[in-house]
Amino acid sequence: MSIAFKALSVLLSYPTDDLKAAIGDIREALASDGILSSGAIAAIQPLLSDMETLDTYELQERFVLLFDRSRTLSLNLFEHVHGESRDRGPAMVDLLETYRAGGFDLVSTELPDHLPILLEFLSNRPMDEAKEMLEDAGHIMAALAERLHRRESNYAAVLASLAEFAGVEASSEMVQELLSVKDDNPEDLEALDDVWEEAEVTFGPDPNAGCPVSRDILANMDIPVSQPTAAMNE
Repeated sequence: MSIAFKALSVLLSYPTDDLKAAIGDIREALASDGILSSGAIAAIQPLLSDMETLDTYELQERFVLLFDRSRTLSLNLFEHVHGESRDRGPAMVDLLETYRAGGFDLVSTELPDHLPILLEFLSNRPMDEAKEMLEDAGHIMAALAERLHRRESNYAAVLASLAEFAGVEASSEMVQELLSVKDDNPEDLEALDDVWEEAEVTFGPDPNAGCPVSRDILANMDIPVSQPTAAMNE
């Protein structure tokens, strides 16, 4: 089990006032858990400082521009390996079954392959299992880290820390293959409408408020929030 995975999960979630209030606890969790290198923790500090000092609306606008308006920066992992192919559906079902086998019931409008949700799940799994799953997705996280670095985004450090934990380097063939895909232009709204015209598939009831992933970690940090993303079965 790892509180650091939970902290990284919420850092990759839609920014809220509650998230801003929890940055001190998140900083402490990253430092005390011991799974990230000192260099990785130091690299994440600028993002934590931004979360503490910038206006929430500015943080939200930046988040949306990066992750919601750019398919090549999507936090839905299967987007980068399956796209709209028929393989994506079975892969999603398999991942859901993995969650359920681990006592993790997804009650979010996000897809099962959404990285913050995967990290939340892994935060409650044995470390060897978590490492194996992150190794499988490590090339995606390394590619995302490189794309974010090119955009001079402090979010790059979060993805880089996960790639480092998974033991994947940006120079690997699989990472370079992903990076060969041309970056989206988040300012080209017409092109983005064409890309995202299909409705997102949901795998649970709509919580209707805030960021479902961040609510869970914040609740565990004793900050009042509403419905959680997922519940661990007793």
